Amino acid sequence: MTRTAVGTESAWFDRDELEYLRSRLPILYVDIIPVRQDASGAITEVGLLLRADGGGHIVRSIVSGRVLVRETLRDAIMRHVEKDLGSMSFPKIPTSITPMTVAEYFPTDGPDVLFHDPRQHAVSMVYVVPVEGECEPQEDALELSWFSVAELREGRVLEDLEKGHRILVQRALANAGLA
Repeated sequence: MTRTAVGTESAWFDRDELEYLRSRLPILYVDIIPVRQDASGAITEVGLLLRADGGGHIVRSIVSGRVLVRETLRDAIMRHVEKDLGSMSFPKIPTSITPMTVAEYFPTDGPDVLFHDPRQHAVSMVYVVPVEGECEPQEDALELSWFSVAELREGRVLEDLEKGHRILVQRALANAGLA
């Protein structure tokens, strides 16, 4: 079976359409935690972006973005990794497209809300993606830093992560037996 690429250029909604849809539907996203691995496949480092959030604060973030209409999850992962880390990052997309976890973002904040996005209700498939190439911050990312597992366990770096991404990085480490 031959896979045919589906054009996604026209799959973007204009600003008014997107605001209308965000107010009425959950929007599908992918969250990607880029990692470096040793020869045995163990995670040695996690890549975190530094960017300005909508409120003018500088925060750490993982790779994240919407899935376009008619776009496969695999293609969305590739597009967002390339968009944020550059075309020479050489991600190793998992054979199985089953996510590590699913994060549900809510527009209202509260003690029972792990993931908050004031713009919308969003559901995100979360993936840990090894990258082997040279990574350079792209688009709105100011910097890409690689942190060792030990640095992440200390917790100071994780405090700078936005929108519950701290929880996702902790889950990725726990899933790999590194918590």
